[in-house]
Order: sequence, then structure tokens, then C-alpha cells
Amino acid sequence: MALSISAAVLLGIIVVVLVKGGYVRVGSALACTLFGFTLAATGLAPTINSGLASFAGLISSF
Repeated sequence: MALSISAAVLLGIIVVVLVKGGYVRVGSALACTLFGFTLAATGLAPTINSGLASFAGLISSF
């Protein structure tokens, strides 16, 4: 749970920095965010979640 909250905050900060820096337009960021919410409601969400957890475990082992 703490990992998902930390990841969400980190990704939110990255999106804000990219939008403020002019690298990504607000419409594109909103479309990607809505796609993420839609993807989270599908049957693929547990697979993505376990993949991210595995990746986080790999990163923390270094």
C-alpha cells in the first residue's frame, strides 16, 4: 500500500514537472491519466500491479 501511494505521488510530481516545463501538453497528460484509470479497471490490473511490485523489489535489492 505504501509503495502504491509513493509511486502515485512520484508520478504526479513527474507529470506536473513535465507539463510546467512544456515537454507535455495538458491534454496529453489528461488523456494518459484517463487511460491509466481505465486500464486499472480491467482484468489486466493485477498483472500490472504484480509486475510493478516485482520491479520495485528488484530495485530495492540493489
